[in-house]
Amino acid sequence: MRLTVLVDNTTLTGHYFLAEPGLSIYIEDGTTRVLFDTGYSGILVTNALKMGIDLLRVDEIVLSHGHLDHTWGLDALLRLHTEAIREGHARVEPTFFAHPDAFLTRSLDGAGEVGCHLSVEELFRHGKVLLTQAPLWLTEDLVFLGEIERRFEFEQVPPKGYIYTPDGIRNDTVADDTALACKTPEGLVIITGCSHSGICSIVEQAREVCGDDRIADIIGGFHLLNAPPEQMQGILDYFSEVRPAALHPCHCTGLAAKIALARVADVRETGVGLHLEYG
Repeated sequence: MRLTVLVDNTTLTGHYFLAEPGLSIYIEDGTTRVLFDTGYSGILVTNALKMGIDLLRVDEIVLSHGHLDHTWGLDALLRLHTEAIREGHARVEPTFFAHPDAFLTRSLDGAGEVGCHLSVEELFRHGKVLLTQAPLWLTEDLVFLGEIERRFEFEQVPPKGYIYTPDGIRNDTVADDTALACKTPEGLVIITGCSHSGICSIVEQAREVCGDDRIADIIGGFHLLNAPPEQMQGILDYFSEVRPAALHPCHCTGLAAKIALARVADVRETGVGLHLEYG
């Protein structure tokens, strides 16, 4: 399995890519090409072009959850596909994977929409759409983890904002937050979006679904910007027991959290342009 960071809050030093508060990771597992999240704007297309990655050949597009910094880049991606069709260029019709709540309207701090502004019906015009709360294997080794069971009290944080459902408006617990896990010879590689459901809960679900307790790496957002001390301590205690071989925290993980995590694990630099291979 190989992955490349297309969108993150920072770029690797010495690389002339664009960055923004968002996340997108390109993955190759065997012959299957997967795009995990799309960032906030259209820079994933610009960065992919500079890296020689053809987004028109992506087979599967996975959304970690419905927030704007992970889904609004879909506009640029769909424009890319539309232009390819109009100009007669080769493309793969992608399949979109997400939790059913990922396309519901969300509001936060007076902003009327902080969720995905594309509907499921609109996505259906551009490819297949598969919504599921259950884990789903995308390849023999790569799995969509589905709705995460929230297992740890120290990761429970008050909900922020509101989500608009067919049954009415409710507090937004970001139930759609999910992740990917890949089985490799070194152990599991876990790829997260924002970890609203709790980074430790995500790891536990990955270990359970994949039947492997070894964690080779975790890359993505850990949702630890200004984390409360009790939450941070619980996570540090958990990782001290799990002992992941490496961590690549990025996006919504603050500097203080990265420094704290480095006390219990091998924290490595992450940014746009990072390329990793496993197995």
